[in-house]
Amino acid sequence: MNDSARMALLPNGLRDILPPHAEHEAGVLASLCACFAGRGYDRVEPPLVEFEDALLQGGGDIASQTFRLMDPVSQRMMGMRADMTPQIARIASTRLVKAARPLRLSYAGAVLRVKGAQLRPERQFAQAGIEVIGSDAIAADAEVIALCDEALAAVGAKGVTIDLFTPSLVARIVNGSDIDHAALREALDHKDEAQVRKIAGDRAAILEKLMRASGDADRAMRKLGETDLPAEAKAEIDRLAGVIAAIRAIRPAIRLTVDPVENRGFEYHTGVSFALFGRGVRGELGRGGRYVTHGDEPATGATLYLDTLLRALPAPSRRERLYLPGGPETGADQRAAGWTTIAALGESTDPAAEARRLGCTHWLDGADIRTVSA
Repeated sequence: MNDSARMALLPNGLRDILPPHAEHEAGVLASLCACFAGRGYDRVEPPLVEFEDALLQGGGDIASQTFRLMDPVSQRMMGMRADMTPQIARIASTRLVKAARPLRLSYAGAVLRVKGAQLRPERQFAQAGIEVIGSDAIAADAEVIALCDEALAAVGAKGVTIDLFTPSLVARIVNGSDIDHAALREALDHKDEAQVRKIAGDRAAILEKLMRASGDADRAMRKLGETDLPAEAKAEIDRLAGVIAAIRAIRPAIRLTVDPVENRGFEYHTGVSFALFGRGVRGELGRGGRYVTHGDEPATGATLYLDTLLRALPAPSRRERLYLPGGPETGADQRAAGWTTIAALGESTDPAAEARRLGCTHWLDGADIRTVSA
């Protein structure tokens, strides 16, 4: 391997983003943030690195995904963020603890993880998200979910479906029994009805009905309404119904599905949660849901994953670019008219050929703009 190839080699899961993809990603990120801002979400920007005791306070799988390093100044361990949501919760409970509630915050930035997943092999990727902190209202759940759909539509994502979950529903049904919760959870995750019947005993009939209720939101809610549930579980389904109605009041054409027994990745969520998918796209466009901050405030939010989202959008193409044979001191009028200009940095005997070599679509011939031939 020569020196050039060795310098270009990057660790697994990391990559350089080159033109025109870097500009495309930045534009998509800016459009998402503009959509969030239009709904009153204030942007915050936490640091890439924090002391690990604060960064990992939310618990969960995030600790195993966090790179750690020693701060040479304080001699304390620090972590590089693997997810931005815990940072937003920290900001809300410290720097913004006296701010009026509900607190609407948005964020965008890169995260770094120890290892990639099968559906997301990238270890570094950009996130953009929103959080509503200090409200347990159904309207807050609906606003977050509807805004995700609105933002994805604004950047051109097609065929978006939002899958709604109730992560604590199963626990409310089996609490007080001697059922092996871990084994039951695994059987439900694999939609293994035979194993659920074997494990769940007298609760199996209800759980099987919940498993069969998955699918289109209207059909699922009818099935769930026909199921005889304990009072606490029924309250979960009633809230889900309220959230669905509130979402549709904001986005009538939204595409919703329901899976009442799904829990993977939502173990620490306390209410209605969701994942966003795009037609024909590998992996989730984003996910979110209701939780309680480590400041004991009710909250709900969502994170969109730029790596997956970009796969759901048309491939970027280079903008039309105008070659300026006269050099950097020319082209002000053309830039004011919206052109992207590339100025000559030396003399050229054939400006049309030089424009073609530099990837320009047009060149300036005196006062005339001419098309570069293929």
